[in-house]
Amino acid sequence: MASIAFREIEGHSRGYYALLGAVGAITLAGLASAYYMEHHGHVVTGMTNQIVWGIPHVFAVFLIVAASGVLNVASIASVFGKTFYKPLAPLSGLLAIAMLAGGLMVLMLDLGRADRMIIAMTYYNFKSIFALNVFLYTGFFTIVGIYLWTMMERGMNRYSGAAGFVAFIWRLLLTTGTGSIFGFLVARQAYDSALLAPMFIVMSFSYGLAVYILVLIASYHWTGRSLDDAVIGRLKKLLIVFVAAALYFVAVHHLTNLYVAKQLDFEKFILVTGGVYPLLFWVGQVALGSLVPIAILAHPGLGRARAWVCLAALLVVLGALAQMYVTIIGGQAYPLQLFPGMQVSSTFFDGVVHPYAPSMPEIFLGLGGVAVAAVIVLIAIKLLRFLPERLDTRESGQLPANQHNEAAA
Repeated sequence: MASIAFREIEGHSRGYYALLGAVGAITLAGLASAYYMEHHGHVVTGMTNQIVWGIPHVFAVFLIVAASGVLNVASIASVFGKTFYKPLAPLSGLLAIAMLAGGLMVLMLDLGRADRMIIAMTYYNFKSIFALNVFLYTGFFTIVGIYLWTMMERGMNRYSGAAGFVAFIWRLLLTTGTGSIFGFLVARQAYDSALLAPMFIVMSFSYGLAVYILVLIASYHWTGRSLDDAVIGRLKKLLIVFVAAALYFVAVHHLTNLYVAKQLDFEKFILVTGGVYPLLFWVGQVALGSLVPIAILAHPGLGRARAWVCLAALLVVLGALAQMYVTIIGGQAYPLQLFPGMQVSSTFFDGVVHPYAPSMPEIFLGLGGVAVAAVIVLIAIKLLRFLPERLDTRESGQLPANQHNEAAA
């Protein structure tokens, strides 16, 4: 197979600088929102003593979970030996680092006292999943950085397989740790389930691949580079499988809760009587975020149009945010049943469904994390060779091999 050249984008057009300026402005708005909340206190947000994780955590957890899943494209090439995906791997690694950086920025700035992270980094409670995640996140940055080095430096290519295998295992651990934040949280009735860890792993596959498809198509469309339909065809088939698998795990999770007597009231709340939460679950997560994208991607006509593929991927991302909202905020809104079968009331809001309405500073902080990831990607593809000059199948019906000969010269 013929070799392929990786080139950085020119990045001199008005469109590029306009896009960079737009995401840069959103980043500054996010930082300003964090300062506003830190200066005035969380009383200016919609969060309370009952709902301590708000919309910033929705964006943060989405970015962290998707960061793990977006690396799946590179893993398919290096771990499972599918050479078709090798030219797609560098962008996969870049997106993984960028999205994790954006997600962690939101988490740190949402603490109210971000300077206390120094304590979290110097004193560890190893019974806490949060302490373990500090090692998982920093390890992910290091391992994926080394993985990118082995892919992009010709002399290091022989180590790419080993680095990819380590990155594959580590990202599974990272997503398991993220899911376990909720799975180990016995103080909330909505959580405390062993299913959450594997469910988060499967969800990461669909979230990450949806983001990857959007970035890949946009990058090649805006730079005028050739992108073969066969590439989009492979990725969309994978997305169908991942979205269906995530939906299956969600169904199993709720059916399991319905089987447990003590969880019936919570399931009734989240699926039927909970106001905005059933709406986001059935319409946002299930219908628009899962069933409609599967129908679009599987359709013989719509699935061939890139605009419809992008729409399907965008719906998966929006459905993911709806799922995170229902999981994180809906789980806190439902009151903990201290005495099942009994009515409990006190001045501490026992037995009361907790209201939550996100404030504008919270929303901008969450969007700021997304913008940080976008800024990192935009600058990286301009300065370094993450994107092939063209992606086509040519005569062989396969993508050319992932070689950096003339690109590295």
